[in-house]
Amino acid sequence: MCNFEHAKLSNFMDSKQLISRALKKEFLSADEGQFLFENTPTADLMFAANKLKIMQVPGNKITWQIDRNVNTTNACTANCKFCNFFRHPKHEEVYITDLETYKTKIEETIKYGGDQLLLQGGHHPSLGLEYYTKLFRDLKELYPNIKLHALGPPEVAHICKIGGYTHLEALTALKAAGMDSMPGAGAEILSDRVRRLISKGKCTGQEWLDIMKVAHQIGLTTSATMMFGHIETIEERFDHLVRIREVQAQKPEGENGFLAFIPWPFMDDGTLLQRVKGINNSTSADEYMRMIAICRIMLPNIKNIQTSWLTVGADTAQLTLHGGANDMGSIMIEENVVSAAGAPHRFTANSIQECIKEAGFTPKLRNQLYEERKMPEMVEQLINY
Repeated sequence: MCNFEHAKLSNFMDSKQLISRALKKEFLSADEGQFLFENTPTADLMFAANKLKIMQVPGNKITWQIDRNVNTTNACTANCKFCNFFRHPKHEEVYITDLETYKTKIEETIKYGGDQLLLQGGHHPSLGLEYYTKLFRDLKELYPNIKLHALGPPEVAHICKIGGYTHLEALTALKAAGMDSMPGAGAEILSDRVRRLISKGKCTGQEWLDIMKVAHQIGLTTSATMMFGHIETIEERFDHLVRIREVQAQKPEGENGFLAFIPWPFMDDGTLLQRVKGINNSTSADEYMRMIAICRIMLPNIKNIQTSWLTVGADTAQLTLHGGANDMGSIMIEENVVSAAGAPHRFTANSIQECIKEAGFTPKLRNQLYEERKMPEMVEQLINY
């Protein structure tokens, strides 16, 4: 046997052993995960990830959600080089969403069957803890049944910085005011090398993780994310996954911690990363399917893996449902941030269900806690954004 054939056989045997361990829900190291990613055929990765998915989420159902991404403000001092949505605080196009606008958007969300707002915005230099706690209380008083999936670690870090609060003080106050859960926004890649280059004004990777630990300690359910395919190395992707997994392993008994993980590729259209640095989104459908699969393999303690149809489209999203993903996420009645960087895809309540059925699964409407919802009486949304 020649050396080349021996190396191929050795790699195959190593991959088989690693997959065998993964199927026992063992934690693979970053190096082991990277080896699998670089040396295992896509079909084998997806097959293993699908087995793990079925262990954690039995049955043939794929979940989805109806909510709306509403931006609190577009003013931001973080100056992320992948974001086309933000405006500098003194820009003439800066806005802060007022209560009447929230009311209009919530009424429309309810009409379309939604039960939640995903509330996020920029790092506004004047919007601190008092602003957000009052906003949450006002919204809950008007719409007690609407869930607030709100902010994210970078925004919490910003609130703490300008107000002199600890993470615990800020999160406790936000939860008491009506914040039901917190999305995993602003994770990007948790490497500080990467963050210095693409999102210097945001919290460090470690502070992002520390804020999530505190959220879990006080019973706030969260999600975690990864935006990849820009300047990060493969090693940094796997370090990111391991650090997320470690925080999940530390959550208090009985708490959800990170209830879902959502990886998506960098969207480049018109961003500073593209215009100044020449960084483009080169993530292929095959690479995205491999990333979904390896996330399921590397994160056996996170139950739900969500595919990003918004960035990769329906066809690729359907394939990932056979390779580790069990959730299609929300139809996003409104979404402004990723769309501003070129994400063109859209779904309505009917079309997302048809997409899931075409892939061979049964669609199940859910809430933010991944509990099944009965289909409400609703008006079909017209796509106009």
